[in-house]
Amino acid sequence: MPDLSQFVSNQLPTLLGAVIGVPIVIALYIVGLEMLVRRLPEGAQEKARPWVWVGPALIFVTIFLVVPLVTTVWISLQDKAGTSFVGLANYGAVLSDQSVLLTIRNNIYWLVLYTFFVLLFGILMAVLADRVPYETPIKSLIFMPMAISFVAMSVIWKFMYSYQPPGAAQTGTMNFIVTSVFHLNPITWIQDTRVNNFALIAVAIWGWVGFAMVILSAALKGIPGDLLEAARVDGAGEITIFRRVIFPLLMPTVTVVATTLIIFALKAFDIVYVMTFGNFDTNILAVKMYQAYFVSADAGRSGAIAVILLVAVIPVLVFNLRQFRAQEARR
Repeated sequence: MPDLSQFVSNQLPTLLGAVIGVPIVIALYIVGLEMLVRRLPEGAQEKARPWVWVGPALIFVTIFLVVPLVTTVWISLQDKAGTSFVGLANYGAVLSDQSVLLTIRNNIYWLVLYTFFVLLFGILMAVLADRVPYETPIKSLIFMPMAISFVAMSVIWKFMYSYQPPGAAQTGTMNFIVTSVFHLNPITWIQDTRVNNFALIAVAIWGWVGFAMVILSAALKGIPGDLLEAARVDGAGEITIFRRVIFPLLMPTVTVVATTLIIFALKAFDIVYVMTFGNFDTNILAVKMYQAYFVSADAGRSGAIAVILLVAVIPVLVFNLRQFRAQEARR
């Protein structure tokens, strides 16, 4: 067993450097550059000062986002070993690969079903919880899955989907319900290609409904009560009030939540990786990218899949940015 005191003494300089050195460096950066800016002419100060504060962020973005992006694009244009330039050959190979086309189909399942049902249940939970006196504990219970990682969530649901042969005691919650309540044969939820993709998507829905509910509930609280009372006085029912008053006012928030969910659906990874590793026709693009690099040692195809994922996400990001600017303009 390693000596704890020796470990602490070896790591103490690093710890002190992080705790003491980093704040000192930040302070010196701020004070030093501010002194330099003040030496500039009056007009130049106003132009230079924003760059003093934005500069570190731009450096970090360049190092951790722009450089990896350019590197990934370059890797996608090279061969498997990364030693020779092959142009768009990797993209052609990826888009003509039947297994990749299957992953694209699965990603579409995720994109449509996951986004739709998280929004649907999120709106329902937000509206219903707003009308009960025990709103806080109900929302806490629904939001609780967000407190655990997707890896832990996947392990939990693997037990929930556990399968035992017909006639045996079912240890999985879902198959216990199927056999005891509906008197049907147990289902191999993870292996059965007819239901396994939907079973995995259900795990993600369970985990993210709380997120949608909290955001939409906050927007719901911002709707003036006078509007709802006026609609009730005019004789509108609750369904009509929701359809004609509440939902239109929630639409900007619904759009933002939807774009967030779409981005997650496109880059989903953890649940499929842990529960099936892409087997049984459940593979998705992010897992396929991982497999191409770490299992097949094919850096070129892995980079091509990564770029395809990026291209798929960009329109959603642009739309989200435009919606944000439109909301700011309305304010």
